Order: sequence, then structure tokens, then C-alpha cells
Amino acid sequence: MNPVAGIGGPAALKGSDDHLLVEQARRGGSESKVLERTVVTMEGLAGVKDRIEVVAYAGAMGEAALTNSVLRYRVVGEIDRHATSKEDTRCAVELLQAESVDIILFSGGDGTAGDICDVVKPGQVVLGIPCGVKMHSGVFANNPVAAGKIICDIALGKLTSVIDAQVMDIDEKAFRAGVVRAKFRGEMTVPEELRYIQQTKSGGREVEALVLQEIAADVIDKMKPGIQYLLGSGSTCAAIMESLQLENTLLGVDVVKDRELILVDATETQLFSLVASAPSEIIITVIGGQGHIFGRGNQQLSPRVIRAVRLENLNVIATKTKLEDLQDKPLLVDTGDPSLDEKLAGLIRVTTGYEDSVLCRVSP
Repeated sequence: MNPVAGIGGPAALKGSDDHLLVEQARRGGSESKVLERTVVTMEGLAGVKDRIEVVAYAGAMGEAALTNSVLRYRVVGEIDRHATSKEDTRCAVELLQAESVDIILFSGGDGTAGDICDVVKPGQVVLGIPCGVKMHSGVFANNPVAAGKIICDIALGKLTSVIDAQVMDIDEKAFRAGVVRAKFRGEMTVPEELRYIQQTKSGGREVEALVLQEIAADVIDKMKPGIQYLLGSGSTCAAIMESLQLENTLLGVDVVKDRELILVDATETQLFSLVASAPSEIIITVIGGQGHIFGRGNQQLSPRVIRAVRLENLNVIATKTKLEDLQDKPLLVDTGDPSLDEKLAGLIRVTTGYEDSVLCRVSP
């Protein structure tokens, strides 16, 4: 939480980024509503209290919203000074990421969002509880209640879309002079309510052939030069190979580099040799009806191969129909290495169309 977010609003100060203006607002009787609004979101999570653990930054930057809560929580960090700063925000984000949290939930406005954007890792899911004066960025829920609902849906395993949303911040000095001057701070990954891609039947079911083409197009457009791509088994991965007009081993693992096939139906030993010598990524799909992403039909992708590739270079693809057929059950991993399975557990982003993806929970 940014403890002073929004305090400049009632005082007509057009923002709360300047600490001198914060003091001016306080002298004028203005108060920040961050704590109250964050508590509303936390209260909305009571129904999933057995499914989540909250990691909160110390004191007024998080802990204060949980002291009377029914939620399980633990505290990290400390606040050394009376007035918090953007350095505290950045420190909080870095500590939370070190705890491997699934979602960073923050309370503030555009200034807070920008400070988080400066240090957040690519792909880390973030969601803002709107509490600021300036909220022009696309990273905020509609209101504190909506923020709680989104978190609950994710905790319950409901399909939740994710997008990369822009973080914008308005120059407060110019704004107070009547000039709107927005600065682009970057993009962050945020959840939103589930939306289907355009190619759907009237009942909300996807046209599989079209969706597979969209997934393939998204993956291919994001392929980087010089990277080895290990494509797992299954028809969803086969759609990528078909779009590339390359030979495919439906029940095996093939390797593509610079859109050319460099290894067909690879063994575990061959894969480990490849990934140990050059940067690589893994592209796998979900087994329909079961939900496994590792350990069923792709044992060539062994624990040592996965570790060598690194977890951040794991790409999961699936149609939303296949995910919905799991009926809110988590995706499963069974690599044969319990410690790796634990590291794979949590939320993962699954590509479900062209520039369209959802969050899914992974369980050992």
C-alpha cells in the first residue's frame, strides 16, 4: 500500500507524488483512504481464506490492512522512516518477488504503478486497487470489491484472462497548470475478466481449428532469433509445426531454431546436450481431460532439461475449451523431481489465442 495515495484529491492538488504537497493536504484536513479501501478488498477474500496466503509488506504499507483479517498472512520488510517513499515501494516489490508470490496486489495510483513497473519482472502478475488521484493506467480493478472478486476467481481456479496493460503517469506540475502531459512508464501483466476470442460458437465454445491457428500465430510471432524451441507432443504443438510447414512428431519432442527444424523426435540426452549449450525455451500443451503438462508422454523433458532451460522460459499453450473441460481443476506436473514440481506450482500464464492468455494454477 502507498499510505498517502489519493490524499491530494480532496485538497484539489491533482496528485500526491510531492511530499510537500502531501503535508499541505494533511494540514488542510485531507486523509488518504488507502487503508479503508484495501481492507474492503481483503474482506472480499474471506471465502477463499483456505486457498491463499498473503505476504504483506510491513506496517502501513500492507500489514495494517490485515491485522483484523481472517486471512493467513506473514510480513516481510520493515519501514525505517515516518514518511514512505518510492524507494520503499520498489523495495517492497523486490521482496515480494523474492517470495515467488503469484500476484502483487497494490493500493495506490499511477505514481505507485509506475514505481512498481520500474522494478517488476516481466510476466509477474500485478493488480491495482484504485486509491490514487491519477489513475489513467490500465492496471487497476474497477473498484476494491472488483479487485477482491478477481483474486477469488483465480484462487478458485476459474479461467481468468491476462493482458499486458500500459502504465501511464501524468506530470502533476503540468496538470496543476492545466496541461495534461502523460508519460508512458511501461507495461505490466494484469488479470481481467475472462473474455473469449472472436472465433466462438454461439454457446461460447471455440472453433478449435481457428483457435489452434491463432495460438500458432501468436507463438511464431514471438519466436526470437537464435533461440532453440523444444516443442512437446500433442495436436496443439503440432499446429505450430504445421504453420511453420515443418515435419512434426505428434507423440515426441522436436526442436526448432530460426523457424527451421534442427532435431526430430529428440531423446532426453539429445535435448540436455542442446539446452546446455545454447539458450532455449520449452513449448508444451495440456493433456486433455487430465491436465498434465509434465510427466505424461513428454518424459524427454526431464528435470535436468527443464532446469537447464529455466522456468521463466516455459511456455504453456492450450485452447480455453480444453482448460474449461478440466472443470476448475489445476494443471498437473509430475516430473519425478518433487522439489522441481514444487517450484513449478503456482500460477502460470497459458496462451489461448493470438495475444490472448489466461491464468491457470499448477499443482504437483
